[in-house]
Amino acid sequence: MLIEVYFQEIINLMSKFQSINSYEINHEKRGLYEGFIRAKIIFIDQSYLHIREFVDVEFTIDRKMYSYQYMTPENKLIFRYDNAEHHRKLNLPNFPHHKHDRHENNVINSQASFLESVLKEITMLIKK
Repeated sequence: MLIEVYFQEIINLMSKFQSINSYEINHEKRGLYEGFIRAKIIFIDQSYLHIREFVDVEFTIDRKMYSYQYMTPENKLIFRYDNAEHHRKLNLPNFPHHKHDRHENNVINSQASFLESVLKEITMLIKK
């Protein structure tokens, strides 16, 4: 798959969620198969999600770096999934994948998260 196809898949994915009010997306091609995505999604309740991904799609979708940070309208963290290697001492089973839940210092184990599952989780939170 070429990186442009992946960029379009991300845009198509966002159009499937009625909980999304608007979004801004910037992507940068770094070769035929590599690229960087930065986006901000604003939801119908004015909460928002910051997205960052550096991805290589030559053979599979390999996200070298990702961060999905979900915030309240008042700029308070609700959660963040990422794969930064800054929590090595916690011995998380799925290191480096982890989730920060409400408090920056509350780090919990997580599978590698993907944008679609994050958008589903947010949609469920908004419906509550």
